[in-house]
Amino acid sequence: MSLPRRAFDPTARGALEGVRVVDLSRLVAGNMLTKVLADHGAEVLKLEPPEGDTLRAWRVQGVESSWKTWCRNKKSLCLALRDPAGIEVVRALAATAEIFCESFRPGVLEEMGLAPEALLALNPRLVIVRISGWGQTGPYRHKPGFGTLVEGYSGFAAVNGFADREPVLPPMFMGDAYAGLYGAASALAAFHHAKATGQGQVIDLSLLEPMLAVMEPQTANQRLTGEVKPRSGSRSTNSAPRNAYRTRDGGWVCLSASTQGMTEKLFRSIGRPELMEDPRFRTNADRLRHVEALDAIIAAFIAERSQAEVLAHFDAAGVTIGPIKDAAGLLEDPYIAARAALVEVPDAEMPGGWLPMHGEVPKLSATPTLFARPAPRLGEHNEAVLRPLLGEARYAALVEAGVIRTP
Repeated sequence: MSLPRRAFDPTARGALEGVRVVDLSRLVAGNMLTKVLADHGAEVLKLEPPEGDTLRAWRVQGVESSWKTWCRNKKSLCLALRDPAGIEVVRALAATAEIFCESFRPGVLEEMGLAPEALLALNPRLVIVRISGWGQTGPYRHKPGFGTLVEGYSGFAAVNGFADREPVLPPMFMGDAYAGLYGAASALAAFHHAKATGQGQVIDLSLLEPMLAVMEPQTANQRLTGEVKPRSGSRSTNSAPRNAYRTRDGGWVCLSASTQGMTEKLFRSIGRPELMEDPRFRTNADRLRHVEALDAIIAAFIAERSQAEVLAHFDAAGVTIGPIKDAAGLLEDPYIAARAALVEVPDAEMPGGWLPMHGEVPKLSATPTLFARPAPRLGEHNEAVLRPLLGEARYAALVEAGVIRTP
């Protein structure tokens, strides 16, 4: 099945047209944050050192797949950021921007001569987003802080996985992604404030605190019960039944009957209406206490049928169930194609010339997110952005000096 195809249109305009974002961040959190803004039409100027953003090095079969998906709609400027003349270019760009994003270890921006106070003196309306592992304050501020560390520190790994096995870290960039999404929302709130008042501000965004926020109410529940939530695999400690079940043909489905009405519908659908009166399963609290027995009944019913049969059976009964899919399954899924949840964009480096990536997230009726340009080559927009900013003579001199790099 073919995914919907999108052509890049550099004339596309979004809700954030006219908003300039200077992105001095690295890795996933900052790139996620500025990708959200770029998808809505902001001009995101990605400032890269001569070796490029670290994402460019995360290649699969020689293709910069991470860079291509997180940095669509952005522009790349390549500068010698350790050169004082390069820092002067950064200052000149910050003076023209609405949002400035960085993800250095706390204190590094100051060492570069780009302290927030100095940037706000240049541009009082500037919104400055500072991303770090542990925040700009506190006893851990100088510690390195990749997403993996906060996924462990936040309590996520402690509750993820099975009780008789080790804690499990997520197989994707969860901590960075949450930080990027929280950061985008906060940057837009601060931008709205700056438009209304002329007052910029500094956003102190740690990777840890968004993870803590999405993990709630774990701390409140611990205080209420005096107990730490155990790892429970795919089961829920709040409602039952809820689990992943294997089908006859080796597929998997996920089922959640988290309301009383849905559980009763499930019991009827498997031909066991008497379970509604079974004292082990009468209420949610009863089912949680006897979840092993309940799961055995459901698992036995599902194990006798193929994945397609299970899904058709429960869909017809109105029971909340779905397939567990992998990336290959998503690429062939008719729902994904119908929603354009994944789309293909032209890319000469990909087999067949098309690169799959996420579509519009979410779907806005009046100002949809856009596909203006593919992820840029390193330094691709040096001339278009910096020549008019600096003037012909200064631009040429900085190119000659190797401060502005065009690989």
